[in-house]
Amino acid sequence: MGIKNRLIIMSFLQFFVWGAWLITIANYWFGTKSWEGTQFGLVFSTMGIASLFMPTLTGIMADRWINAEKLYGALHIFYAGVLFYIPQVTTPENFIYIMLLAMCFYMPTIALSNSISYNALKLNNKDVIKNFPPIRVWGTVGFIAAMWITNLTGNKATEYQFYIAGLAAVALGLYAFTLPPCKPQRLSKENASLMETLGLESFKLFADYKMALFFVFSMFLGGALQLTNAYGDVFLDEFKHFPKYADSFVVEYSTIIMSISQISETLFILAIPFFLKRFGIKQVMLISMLAWVLRFGLFAYGNPTSGLWMIIMSCIVYGMAFDFFNISGSLFVETNTDAKNRSSAQGLFMMMTNGFGAVLGSFTSGWAIDKYFTKSFTSTTDLAGFLQTEPTNAKMADFVTSQGKTIGADGLFDSVILMKDWHTIWLAFAIYALIIAVAFAVLFKHKHNPLDVENVSH
Repeated sequence: MGIKNRLIIMSFLQFFVWGAWLITIANYWFGTKSWEGTQFGLVFSTMGIASLFMPTLTGIMADRWINAEKLYGALHIFYAGVLFYIPQVTTPENFIYIMLLAMCFYMPTIALSNSISYNALKLNNKDVIKNFPPIRVWGTVGFIAAMWITNLTGNKATEYQFYIAGLAAVALGLYAFTLPPCKPQRLSKENASLMETLGLESFKLFADYKMALFFVFSMFLGGALQLTNAYGDVFLDEFKHFPKYADSFVVEYSTIIMSISQISETLFILAIPFFLKRFGIKQVMLISMLAWVLRFGLFAYGNPTSGLWMIIMSCIVYGMAFDFFNISGSLFVETNTDAKNRSSAQGLFMMMTNGFGAVLGSFTSGWAIDKYFTKSFTSTTDLAGFLQTEPTNAKMADFVTSQGKTIGADGLFDSVILMKDWHTIWLAFAIYALIIAVAFAVLFKHKHNPLDVENVSH
């Protein structure tokens, strides 16, 4: 088998083992376990916390002591072990700690997979710029495939989503040991300071106003990404509580609908060179922010029947929202830093989006949803008004029973039923993204230089 095909398998499985549960874990948390929203925000913050330090630590290990492919394989096997244990967890507090451990093993493998791919391509005299993107796109295909498998097997709210991911992670871990050796380069200076060793010198970039402003906006936009990952699928799934939407295609195949977002992501990558040359880096980043406003706004007004087009359009817009900022932001870092600290600056960009931004978005959204956007219902009349049905509707009665509640002769529940007000939630998120976009347009100054993007390959 050729090296490109071998790397395609690695890339496919790299994101398959993440996609099998990332979009559907909210269904498991809220639907199966019935745990509260504030703590759920912490689940997604574990990815950000792990991203703050684990890629740096494993990078040092791969640079100095151990082959990258062996470290990569071991991390995936450890990750699989944690996934197999997750269904045994019975409290939300322990779930968060176990998920943090899983993310400590998984998050650094994303960077390691890139290093392994670059090394293998160079060993086989392949052009990295030309050959890596077609390999990497199979990672998105793997993510989509995992989402579809989880949904079509009826496991989007069960513990089996973790078993599916775990089995694939074991296979990937063992497969990694067969990949071409990616030996330690030992390029670090012997007398390097602790700051240099840990790649922290890039923090000096905050002394530059323009760069500092860019990194701050990166953090806030990173929070927006976590909002859609955390709540998108459970939002669609909870339409099943509305009798008139209960049997809709969207409810049954919510994860497949959400996968349109990933499909869109692969397509919008092709449009980036045109937009960058035509509008420049700042305008493309601004387009991304406005796309986030549309992403959330369309969700706010969408529904599985007459508003289905809004849900689908929201998923299509996601590709623009996600790709345009990540790639144009990476290019901004590339063209505004010198060669000495360029790599660490790219690492800082990822840390601000996937690290600090993820923690900010996950924790704040979970707290806000619980405190401001969760409604309490004590009677069939109140609940029926929210669910747009009649108090005597049989499907609503089944829903009340599924929540472990009983209905008295006077129509009152024996205890309150809590439901998220998704319309208001998505509107709040849209306003959040709009404020960021307006502030960015006013505060961030950057002159478009076509030469910056003339030779960029995607």
